[in-house]
Amino acid sequence: MSRILIKGGSIISMDAGIKDLPRGDVLVENGRIAAVAPSLSADNAEIIDASGMIVLPGLINAHVHTWQSALRGIAGDWTVAKYMQSMHGGLAGHYRPDDIYIANLMGALNQLNSGSTTLVDWCHSNRTPEHTDAAIAGLTDSGARALFLHGSPKPDPKPGQKHFSEVPMPRAEIERLRKGRFASDQGLVTFGLAILGPYYSVREVSRADAMLAREFDLIASMHVGGGKPMQPDGFEVLLKENLVGDNFNIVHGNDMKHEVIRAVAGKGGQFTVTAEVELQMGYGDPLTGVLQACGSPVSIGSDVEPAARGDMFSAMRMTMQYERHRRTLEILAEKGSRPLPMPVTCRQALEWVTINGAKMARIEDRVGSLTPGKQADVLLLRAGDLNMFPVVDPVASVVMQAGVANVDTVLVAGRVVKRNGKLLYAGLEEKKAALQKSGERILTDFGLLPLRAA
Repeated sequence: MSRILIKGGSIISMDAGIKDLPRGDVLVENGRIAAVAPSLSADNAEIIDASGMIVLPGLINAHVHTWQSALRGIAGDWTVAKYMQSMHGGLAGHYRPDDIYIANLMGALNQLNSGSTTLVDWCHSNRTPEHTDAAIAGLTDSGARALFLHGSPKPDPKPGQKHFSEVPMPRAEIERLRKGRFASDQGLVTFGLAILGPYYSVREVSRADAMLAREFDLIASMHVGGGKPMQPDGFEVLLKENLVGDNFNIVHGNDMKHEVIRAVAGKGGQFTVTAEVELQMGYGDPLTGVLQACGSPVSIGSDVEPAARGDMFSAMRMTMQYERHRRTLEILAEKGSRPLPMPVTCRQALEWVTINGAKMARIEDRVGSLTPGKQADVLLLRAGDLNMFPVVDPVASVVMQAGVANVDTVLVAGRVVKRNGKLLYAGLEEKKAALQKSGERILTDFGLLPLRAA
């Protein structure tokens, strides 16, 4: 039996039954959390000294386009129209399977390095089965936990071709994956669909894709926002036809009618907010407040890494502070005074990137909290670093002060993937060079010569 005993840390369990411990231990046996208590002992256990550290569940990035990792920074000034034109109408078409592989590998490693043990990979540049297999291989080789969402590219149609909005998910490909490498939902990498949905497809396609997801018991995630919907009443129709269920995930949704949001949430549908990209690209107010008002769990993601940072500390802070600002102004307009209690708490924000992210990915029985029986996805932060010290309230310190530089140790399913601040991945410099080479070739082929840092 393999054992790891994490000793003497300040524990944020995110489990209401265990609560938080100012000082405590976490015992990991065979990749699972065996116990969480003020003091534990275990024979033949590897000891991880967590004194001076905060111990919490690994963070969950609920929406990221990992295939774009080689293009960080190019979209810093892009609107959504520019993004659709340049990324999907241009750059995506130059990706080869090996480009998808290195981007997914390095993007997933960045998540681990940043304290996120799980990522929801919204992959919509897999033009061939070879692209798809390469994307999955990149995630698998990283050692991260991931939900791979199979999407479809969105190029401008050539003469004689259908517009992407008229093309349903490739049934044969979904069946190949679901009956092959994803026949079980118990692996470290799981499977779902990144469908067009009513916003980006015609009625027949959104209906067919929703039915396909239900048939194969897969999450159906879809973007909603960033332009004019193809079906203004699309969700009402899917609701009427009983095709919206707890496998639905809507990303953004800023301009959805509140009654439709409540109806989708009432069917168990999940929503994911990506505030930084939504604010940059003009989607509208993030849905955090609307979701909280109707009792729907909020999950958040980093989204487009060419435009935004990929770490969940940044995403968590930006999302929370924007919602605090929005709600404060709303209360001021309603009551003539600003609120005394804070409208959104740090603990709520931490829920967005732990237990709520796990719910979105349908893995809440496995991760999201330090609960005995769950798999040991664990994050250790150095509380003694100058930007965090002294720690008075560990939850507030994680949300308000912590960042990637404070990530000391990361475990995924009980396996240490980062220790003493260093990612444990062989040949990392070689892989970085491959990522840079991939990005430069894609940009050159697209006609946008890469700019080199001085």
